[in-house]
Amino acid sequence: MGNTDTKLNFRKAVIQLTTKTQPIEANDEAFWEQFWSESVTCVQDVFTLIPAAEIRALREESPSNLATLCYKAVEKLVTAAETGCPSQREQQTVLNCVRLLSRILPYIFEDPDWRGFFWSTLPGQEEDEGESPPLAQSLITAVCDLLFCPEFTVATSRKSGPDNPEDMGTIDSCEYIWEAGVGFAHSPPHNTFHDQNRMELLKLLLTCFSETMYLPPVADAHVVPNQWIQFFTSTENRHALPLFTSLLNCLCSYDPVGYGVPYNHLMFTDSREPLVEVALQVLCVTMENDLSNQPVSIDGTSGGTAMEQGAEGGATDNLFLNYLSRIHREEDFAFILKGITRLLNNPLQQTYLPGSCKRIQFYQELLVLFWKMCDINKKFMFFVLKSSDVLDILVPILYNLNDARADQSRVGLMHIGVFILLLLSGERNFGVRLNKPYSVRVPMDIPVFTGTHADFLIIVFHKIITTGHQRLQPLFDCLLTIVVNVSPYLKTLSMVASTKLLHLLEAFSTPWFLYASATNHHLVFFLLEVFNNIIQYQFDGNANLVYTIIRKRNVFHQLANIPIDHSAIAKAMTKRGKKFAAPPQDTRDPQTMEGALPALEAEPGTLKVSLAATPRIDNMTEKSAPDDNHRQPTMKEVAESSSSPQGVQPPNEIQDPEKGSASAEGAVAALSNSPVKESTNLQPQQAKAVSPPQTPKQTGSKSPTESSRPALPRFVASGPGQWVATPEWVQSWKQKLPLQTIMRMLQVLVPQVEKICIDKGLTDETEILKFLQHGTLVGLLPVPHPILIRKYQANSGTTMWFRTYLWGVIYLRNVDPPIWYDTNVKLFEIQRV
Repeated sequence: MGNTDTKLNFRKAVIQLTTKTQPIEANDEAFWEQFWSESVTCVQDVFTLIPAAEIRALREESPSNLATLCYKAVEKLVTAAETGCPSQREQQTVLNCVRLLSRILPYIFEDPDWRGFFWSTLPGQEEDEGESPPLAQSLITAVCDLLFCPEFTVATSRKSGPDNPEDMGTIDSCEYIWEAGVGFAHSPPHNTFHDQNRMELLKLLLTCFSETMYLPPVADAHVVPNQWIQFFTSTENRHALPLFTSLLNCLCSYDPVGYGVPYNHLMFTDSREPLVEVALQVLCVTMENDLSNQPVSIDGTSGGTAMEQGAEGGATDNLFLNYLSRIHREEDFAFILKGITRLLNNPLQQTYLPGSCKRIQFYQELLVLFWKMCDINKKFMFFVLKSSDVLDILVPILYNLNDARADQSRVGLMHIGVFILLLLSGERNFGVRLNKPYSVRVPMDIPVFTGTHADFLIIVFHKIITTGHQRLQPLFDCLLTIVVNVSPYLKTLSMVASTKLLHLLEAFSTPWFLYASATNHHLVFFLLEVFNNIIQYQFDGNANLVYTIIRKRNVFHQLANIPIDHSAIAKAMTKRGKKFAAPPQDTRDPQTMEGALPALEAEPGTLKVSLAATPRIDNMTEKSAPDDNHRQPTMKEVAESSSSPQGVQPPNEIQDPEKGSASAEGAVAALSNSPVKESTNLQPQQAKAVSPPQTPKQTGSKSPTESSRPALPRFVASGPGQWVATPEWVQSWKQKLPLQTIMRMLQVLVPQVEKICIDKGLTDETEILKFLQHGTLVGLLPVPHPILIRKYQANSGTTMWFRTYLWGVIYLRNVDPPIWYDTNVKLFEIQRV
């Protein structure tokens, strides 16, 4: 009953504040104390007892009262940060001020006239304008101090009493880092009370940073960095280093399974998960606030990372970016990677007891952080790629891509997963690692197969393209670019994956699909490049793919002879059927993995947020040779200060990525009826003969691969729905189809396969595969083309996309309390599926 009375008193104070027409004096302490006394004890009460309509009414009709309320709440926090809030009453006051500000701030941000209020001069301080810091700085400083307040957010080893006072002004917060890990070896005991207080303070920080949500998604509005984040990550925040370390270590040391007792998450409250989630969101947001306006490159070809650019230009002083870029110890990288992979793989864990394991829900933010880590710290990215640990990132990404492919509300998750794989695929080591056998059996509705992680990747991509939501079509070129990037290193594709690749070519090469859009033919070029890379550089071991190409040779012949006259184009467009070509007749519905469930569409009423437009693939990538005399230094060379005595790998020695040297011509040896030994490695003079040097920027090269790439169409209609294919347009790309290698292989192999089938009366494909495995095509194929990797290159479009996506995720994830719900956000639109 008493609790109800105190809530009633709080509600009366709110009504009194919003209905008074006269400004309430700031020195009326008795009135203002009602808002942070012990009247309310939880954040849900504050959000319930202060309705959105009354906050807006207060903002419009009594602006001076709203200003005073904010000023008094910040003043209380500043005072508590100075004294250390030793008593329980003072701690409750701090928490209520934090909750009150978290409730009010979004409504201040949504009004352009109020947005600068916290950065203006404090009331009554006009005469000391030069000495008084803005209210925002006082708030951020106080919250950061309170995050290292002994007995409130951290445990202290000092004895309490008048002889051992804790001076908050001189406290060394580096001694009070929350968790062991990067740069800190001591692991403090966990305390539920401290975790809860940290979480509420971090939510207030996140609310302060959310001013970005109320700016329209126009590039000009986002050139100026967020002032709140800028101050929080600047040298003026004396707690920047311990805060960064605490947030990162808290995240990477978190284990949702705990002691592994089944259903323990139902019996015990996990105070650490809410803290870890908001810590992760704060980390991601602070990394996103890059002060350098130049585009950031991943591969080092256009200015280096965000921090390198800032160091050169003097524009970036974001300490969080600085600290992250300077992590270099292998044990720190191992700690971070282990933490991220543990959490990403958590939803994939299978037990005999349904629901017995705790499932985390913040995997989208984890993917964003992993992306930022690879962007900002190249040494970390090299560490990830130098071992098979990268596959522990790959598997959960593919699992989430497959699981979300039919859900409209998770389109953003699909994009971030594909972007990460596009980034990783630009590095040679990623393609090499994909050859590791896939033994993890995650329940997924994909065909059962025995093969490598490369097979797993191709099968999932095929599933996304053929059964995904229609809004995923802009991602098709990204998916196929990833396959192109890794194709020169794929040693042994399974029959299932080979069939899937041929099915995609069959679907994308149908005339009506090619003529339906100005860019659809690019998908065919990508697939043909995949086949050419494998035939030229990884012929040995890929008998499954060669056999599948032979079986489906009609697809290539039809593509080479595709009609280009007006009547044929019109006839093809009138026969438009389903979105893609039907699967081949001999492809039965394959058995899916045990325990798999089909992808589900979004439940009715599910909220989703709109995303910025995804840039075209040619704007997101730039071509470069993986081994080039004119290239930029590789990540490994950047990561290792000492130069390797062996120097750079010869340009064309890449058929066997595991060994680092191989045969360019030996990969395409002639087939004969008698068994032939595997080809020997290419001699140095031969390597030079087939590897003309080419800089990444050279676009006028006449190499086979470059000349076969389609030019951008010149016949694009002015608006959507007005595209009409013309014979000139079809001819412009048809003549560039890179079919020479495939056709030459078919010309040699098909008669030999037919002959051995007739001579031996073969009806089983096993014997044909054995024949293909022991064959060579030395000297019978065109000169091997130089390999081109399309590396991810950041641009303003992807920067804007990531900003919109990250804040959209944060908006949807923070529903208890609903900090931003029903406020007028401008960065994205809230939609109901």
